[in-house]
Amino acid sequence: MRLLFFLVIILLPILATSQSVGKLGTPLAEIPLENLDLVSFDTKDQLFASTSLGDIYLFSQDGKQLNLFSPARQGRLNQLEAGWTVNIFTFSADLQQYRILDRFLNPLAEKGFSLADISLAKAATLGNNNVVWVWDESDLSLKSLDYLRNQVIQSQPLNLILESEDLSVSEIREFKNRLFMNAPESGVFIFDNQGNLMRKIEVKGINKLCYYKEHLIWIEGNNLMAVSLSTNDIVTLADLDNSEAAYLQIGQERIALVSKDKISLYSTPSWLKSFK
Repeated sequence: MRLLFFLVIILLPILATSQSVGKLGTPLAEIPLENLDLVSFDTKDQLFASTSLGDIYLFSQDGKQLNLFSPARQGRLNQLEAGWTVNIFTFSADLQQYRILDRFLNPLAEKGFSLADISLAKAATLGNNNVVWVWDESDLSLKSLDYLRNQVIQSQPLNLILESEDLSVSEIREFKNRLFMNAPESGVFIFDNQGNLMRKIEVKGINKLCYYKEHLIWIEGNNLMAVSLSTNDIVTLADLDNSEAAYLQIGQERIALVSKDKISLYSTPSWLKSFK
């Protein structure tokens, strides 16, 4: 009995540590932004944020505003990607167009889909090798578009493959040569670089795709959750003090929690950096 008592005393701290979850701590900055919608980090942890009108703000890694781009034709953005080495990619389903900007928010290209074989683009993302991936809701097809020639180079009808005639896709994003399709009511579908379905992650209700290492990260209630892209294991990473946060994005050394009209900016904690 005495041996059992000592074993319990020794193991309790170990068990408590293994079951504990992290905290993000105090924000480095809180950025108020009216009609805040999307956020994205670039490779230097500068933060780009769009509003529901399509304006794009650029903030430093400490939360100071550096620049602003306001388009002539305003419309909500469905996609804002700054993680590419050189360019910023945006897509608007309302305007049925995508735009490529440089790091200083100068427009480089602005194109619609009317000349290509795409009738109703609902999601789009920039891919490798001059490709824009597009979810065309008119025929429930995943299409790759050569944006230099404005020509569809392949089309993959998905209604039969995914066994759904009513698939509500909120976004698509390329990550490490794979394409991820977020359908919050169904889960996350993973495709190879040719648009062939690989598998499905059975996690529903993800607001925005966020990747860290080989994991997909999202907010569920007051918890920061992660699912492994290799094993499908789901873990709780942290308890969030910000109960109003809807989604997050992770940069190199920064985390942005997005709530209504506010971005909370944090340093990436050591426990997340060591997460495998």
